[in-house]
Amino acid sequence: MKEKKKVIIAVVALVAAVAVFAGIYFAFGRPDTSEGSKTVTVEVSAPDYSKTHEIKTDAEFLGDALKEEGMIEGEDSQYGLFITTVDSIKADDSKQQWWCITKGGADVMTGADSTPIADGDTFELTLKEGY
Repeated sequence: MKEKKKVIIAVVALVAAVAVFAGIYFAFGRPDTSEGSKTVTVEVSAPDYSKTHEIKTDAEFLGDALKEEGMIEGEDSQYGLFITTVDSIKADDSKQQWWCITKGGADVMTGADSTPIADGDTFELTLKEGY
């Protein structure tokens, strides 16, 4: 009976801890999004190719804005959209190529689907080689 009581207390404590951490994440940890019309710049770089796009969008996340413009193609994964093609340039798996997203030259630590955008942001999509 005493062991059963300890298990119940432990489960209740675990549920409470999860609730507290979830509350903190939604209050402070989640990236801010910006509603409404905005203009973002997207610079695309690949060998022998460079193009700058100015996108006007109401989207809150980069992936949605890029899809609206028809700039990207990709595959859905457990981590969100995996970009495979930008401006009709397909990453070549045999060369270990992949599309890297940066914002103002700094690595973006989220996928395109979860990268918030705000008016005036500049993002770079660069074709990289080697994992």
